[in-house]
Order: sequence, then structure tokens, then C-alpha cells
Amino acid sequence: MSIDFEKALNAEQLAAVTARDGPVLVIAAAGTGKTRTLTYRVAHLVERGVDAQRMLLLTFTNRAAGEMTGRARELAGATVGGIWGGTFHHLANRLLRRHSPAIGFDAGYTILDQDDSLSLLRACVNELGLRDRHFPKAEVLLSLYGLARNSERPIEQVVERHFHAEAVHAEEIPRVCAAYADRKRGMNALDFDDLLVEACRLLRERADVRERYQERFLHVLVDEYQDTNPLQAELVDALAGRHRNLLVVGDDFQSIYSWRGADFQNFLSFPERYPDAQVYKLETNYRSLPGILDVANACIAGNPRQFQKTLRAVREGAVRPVLVELRDGGQQARFVIEEIHRLRREGVPPGEIAVLYRAHFQAMELQLELTREQVPYVITSGVRFFEQAHIKDVCSLLRLAHQPGDEMAFLRLLALLPKIGERTARRIWEQLGGRFSPLRPPDVAAVAERLPAGARDDWQAIAEALTGVGTDDLRRAPGELIERFSAAFYERYAAETFENYERRIEDLDELERYLSRFETLGDFLNEMALMTNLDAQAETVRRAEPDSILLSTVHQAKGLEWSAVFVLWLAEGLFPSGRSLEEQGGDEEERRLFYVAATRAKDSLYLCVPAARRTKDRGWNFYTPSRFVTEIPPKLVRKEPLRYG
Repeated sequence: MSIDFEKALNAEQLAAVTARDGPVLVIAAAGTGKTRTLTYRVAHLVERGVDAQRMLLLTFTNRAAGEMTGRARELAGATVGGIWGGTFHHLANRLLRRHSPAIGFDAGYTILDQDDSLSLLRACVNELGLRDRHFPKAEVLLSLYGLARNSERPIEQVVERHFHAEAVHAEEIPRVCAAYADRKRGMNALDFDDLLVEACRLLRERADVRERYQERFLHVLVDEYQDTNPLQAELVDALAGRHRNLLVVGDDFQSIYSWRGADFQNFLSFPERYPDAQVYKLETNYRSLPGILDVANACIAGNPRQFQKTLRAVREGAVRPVLVELRDGGQQARFVIEEIHRLRREGVPPGEIAVLYRAHFQAMELQLELTREQVPYVITSGVRFFEQAHIKDVCSLLRLAHQPGDEMAFLRLLALLPKIGERTARRIWEQLGGRFSPLRPPDVAAVAERLPAGARDDWQAIAEALTGVGTDDLRRAPGELIERFSAAFYERYAAETFENYERRIEDLDELERYLSRFETLGDFLNEMALMTNLDAQAETVRRAEPDSILLSTVHQAKGLEWSAVFVLWLAEGLFPSGRSLEEQGGDEEERRLFYVAATRAKDSLYLCVPAARRTKDRGWNFYTPSRFVTEIPPKLVRKEPLRYG
């Protein structure tokens, strides 16, 4: 049955779907029907008589590819099933299985999963004699190695940028990566990142293979093109090199993944690489009310390097986003909760409410308040603030300072040291008589006497940091123990252990600030215990009521939408992130991140601007409003008179 494209699509979408052959760039702003456009393009090509087996559809997830081909099949019939569709890695593996002998390795290669890769990296570290030294864990090594390969940057450059001044023997990492590569070759194995690297090498070095697939793929279509890394862009250009029927869809305004190798210059430079490219803009937004789009348009206009476009609303409504100036994070939490209650009374389902923020630690106070009031919520990371490994690590020290008989806290603390497993830690605990206080020098010395040699240096650093910290100090400033412990040991441990260690250190800073609210360490630990018990109750509520408020970083919220969205901590240094502003292009990417946050909202958008945060010494840090707020013309927002203390 013939498809009525003019009836199914708006004028912008129709122009892109029916574009003539050749290179096509579709700049699809938020909420404008990007997926619909790509799906109908496939159906239109089939109706024109293009064999689906001569089409290639590249996406970033198998689910996206399946959804698009499924919708296109509903539109154009079963022949769409012959399309080559899938992720970039899926395509790379398909090419290599057929042609890897052409570049020197057996087509029966093994693909290492993440656990395999981590085990192999650990083996390389051990073989090079680095196990007993302070050295990054395999998870960190694999992340750095993958970033270097996907961004085509030297591993030395990636390592230097990642670790900054942390003393973790970073100079040895290239040697480990080289050994890892040698071991893979000897095993005839590829890891996930190798698939892209080797597929690009195949097409570069073997003209016969490249020309074969250039001939086969009459049309190449790419989704979310702004998120491609250099290798993915090279793969696309190579495969479309003969017929040049390349249609890419994306939005440079939503390019927010540079930290994992994505390069939005691939998107911006498309008309330069393809001077005859047809460029179409999708600017008609079906998601949000006009006032929300006015704010998004005003903010993103401040970025100089982009394809300028203006979102236009289909929906009608005169509601403006709310700008609320707050005293601090505690008042912000109260405001959000009271507004959530109001929205619920007005009939907004909890699953249609989201709270977004730049980093997870910025939601800590809100999590505590939601838990206390038994408001069901979920977090996109899947781990609540006090359940995260690094928070539990440092809190084990606090628990022992308050209660020396806390065996579980002792076992967790000693497990941070090299050469210490649970059996060794439990044996030391028994030798200590089942009691240990980090504030008693004899206890600290007794542990040192019983540790294996490989753990003593770290323990000595911890012991020196704890010297002079007494019960009185903890009563006045509970965060001092964390501060000393972190500086002497845990910051380096985090750099060696976690891919995103800088964010974890920010969480510890936030924990110190939060501790300053309490008169004693016992008060804080009681609050934690209360929260843990309420968490268990909240889990019961969630099972009975599956809809919950969502808490998410903006990065994890991309591609989603809600009726009401709260954006927290819109203050300079927090959103935008102070660390990101130090990076080249950081201001632009932070602005794009705010744009993504704003365009998640369909009906209500709340911009929260607290003025202060507690410092570790119980003082205050004062903040100016985020540049993303001050750049919004005042007439576009409604200032909320604060009703909640």
C-alpha cells in the first residue's frame, strides 16, 4: 500500500525524507521527530525501488536499529528486513569476520568481553611487576586505553589529562597497554574497541574490500551523528565513498559526550567534507510548550560554533518556566518536594516528574528529604548517594571512630589496602580482640604490626594523617577525619580504582560539607541509619507503586522526556561545572548540556538557583547564578516567590 508521505510528515520532515540522492545533513533539533524522519526515509527509498539489502542503517544501540527497521517494515513491507542495520561495532564485526585474514589475523578471532579484557590487563600488570606498586586498577586502564583508541590520541596524552598531578606511576601505563595489545594478538583476540580500529584499518589498507562495500551500499544512513568519534566518522565516509548517498541525522546542540571520545566537529564539518550536501533543518517541536522552547533557544544562542536554529512549538500554552532563587541546598530540597506534592495534586503522575542535575552529589540533600518523607524515587545511576562504594569506604572510618566494635566497617577499611583480603582482615580483627579505633594510636600501631609488607606504606600514610585527630575535633568538625584520610590515602586510591575518580572526590567534598551540619559524629551516623531504614521502606513503597520520581544527571537523561522537570544547582562552578570550564570548548559543551536539560520538559520547567553551600568548616561558599540563567531575558521566566522555608 502506498504511503501518503505528505499527510504523515510536516513540511520540514517531508523535505528531508524525499531529498534527492547525494550527501544529506539533517539537523534535527530536540523533539522534532528525528526518528520518524529517518524511518520514513528508509520507507521512501524502498518505495522508490531501492533494494533494502543495499542500504546500511547505523545507530548507537541495537534497540534503536530494531525500532527503526521495525517501524519501516510496518510502513513499507517485509522487504525492509533485508537492510544492514545495527551499531557501528556490529557492522565492524561483520566486516572483520569476512575479511580479517586480509589484514593478518584469523577470522575465527575471539571477542573479549569486558571481564575478559580486565582479567588480561591484570595479568599484564602482574607480569610487568607493577602489582605491588600504586597503580591504576584494570577498569581505569581499560577506560583510558579505549578512549585513546576511539579518539585516535596517544595513550600518553590521554593518561596525562586524566591523572593531572596524581602520583600513580602513570608513566608505566603505555607499557601495560603495549603488553595487553601483544597478548591479544597472541591469542587471536579482539576487544570491543579493536573492532572499530581494525575495521577502519581493513578499509584503509585493502582497496578491494573497500570498493566491494562501497558498491554494495547504495545508501548509508546514520543516526545521532553528532555523537560519532573519529573512527566511526572514518568508517562512514569510507563506506559511502562511491555512491555518496549518505544521510546523517543529528543535533549539534545535543553533543554532550566529548569525555568519552565523541567529536561534534564530525557533524559541523559535514558540509565542508561534502560541499554539495543538501542541508535540512527540523525546527518544529512537538514536545514542549512555547515558553520552555523560548528559554532553550535563548541559552543555546550563546554558542558560536553551531548550526543556528530556532525551536518552534506546535503545542499552545502561555506558561513560562519558573526561576526560583533559594538560600541553599536544604531550601532547594524543600521547594522541590513541595512542588512535587502540588504537581501530584494536580494530576501529574510521579513517573512524569524528573529532577536533573550536573553531578550526582548535587542531589544528596534532596535524596535525604525524599527518603525521610517516603516519596518513592529512582536514580538513573542505580546507586543512592550513601550506597556508593567510595562513600561507604570513607564512612567505614567514621563508623569505627564512633564505634570501635564495628567489625564490618573494619573489614571494609582494610580491604582498601593492597595484599589484604577478607581472610587476612578478619584474622587481624580477631587478633585485636574485636575492637579498633582509628583515633587511638596504640590501635593504629597494632594494625601496622600485623599487616603484610605490601600494605604497610599505605597504612603508615593513614596513621600519620590520623595523628592529632581526637574525639573533641570530631565533635566540632566531623568532616576532618574524612579530609585527612582523603588527602593521605583515598584520593590516590580513587584515582587508581575508579574511571571517574574526580567526580568521586567531589562527592567526598560534598559529604564533608554535609557533615558540617551535625554537632557530633554520632548525630550523623544516626541520620545515616535512619535513612537506611527508610530506604528499605521506600523500596517496599516502590514495589507497591511502580511510578516514582526520577533523579538523573543530564547526561543520562538525554533522549527522554517528562511533563515536569526540575534543574538543580544552577550556579557558577556547579552548573556549569568549574572543572569543565577549564577544558577547551568546555563552556560550549556545558551550554549544550543545559539545553538538553531544558528540552526534556513538556509542560513545566523549574530552574533552581541556590545562593550558598556549606563549607567543610561550617562556613558558607556563596555562588553567583549560572550564566545560563543570567543570559535568559527576564520576560521569558516567571520568578517564583518562595513559599517554603
